[in-house]
Amino acid sequence: MLNGRNPGGARGEYHAVTHMNERPINIVRVMIVEDDYETREQFARAITSDPRMRMVEKARTGREAIDLFQNARPDVLLVDLGLPDMHGTEVIRHAVRRRPGCDVMVITMFGDERNVLASIEAGATGYVLKDASDADLVTNILELRAGGAPMSPGIARMVLTRLYGRERLDPKETVGLGREAELTAREIEVLGALSRGYTYAEIGERLGISLGTVTSHIKNSYRKLTVHSGAAAVARAAELGLLQSSGDKPPPR
Repeated sequence: MLNGRNPGGARGEYHAVTHMNERPINIVRVMIVEDDYETREQFARAITSDPRMRMVEKARTGREAIDLFQNARPDVLLVDLGLPDMHGTEVIRHAVRRRPGCDVMVITMFGDERNVLASIEAGATGYVLKDASDADLVTNILELRAGGAPMSPGIARMVLTRLYGRERLDPKETVGLGREAELTAREIEVLGALSRGYTYAEIGERLGISLGTVTSHIKNSYRKLTVHSGAAAVARAAELGLLQSSGDKPPPR
């Protein structure tokens, strides 16, 4: 079977298959925006080493990224914040406006609260520091495309700490959460683990459930909380007082 576009309109492209009964692989198209040459090439090598992904474009500046973005048609955009001509959040805003189906993950050295929150508000659904390994980068891209919100453990804990510092909503203000939309105990447990920096795979291992079941619980939480990302689901659940703080930490990576 030849390579081709997904006739059903799903995100990504189909990879070639060699047997008639072999299911095609949904290829993830990735674009990188990074001004440092060595870092950009390291990311590109990690992406091209995995047959589930395709490197479609690389940009050094924000302006170059904006010019190339539409024709590149990426499924995932990796963005550094410290670009030479503009802040990376400008690229993020352009990407989510022009291609809403594109998932954006920040990969940066900046782990401060201001940059993290600005990126999430601009539309990023993942935030990873540059100390992540190549294997972690691949895992994070695939998790992001599967509907997750990968964050470095320290970033996830910082976001959660900020959320717990906010005043809890009055129960009378929790509109949109009628009885039919209440989170189950398992959904709350999964969101709690996500908020503490665990990956989908680690959550499944901790709870003794499959990766698909973890994804299903999180997507159900999106629907019930009327949000569209893991970060937003955690934020909303924390506002509603559904998550309990914990000293539990994910294993070192």
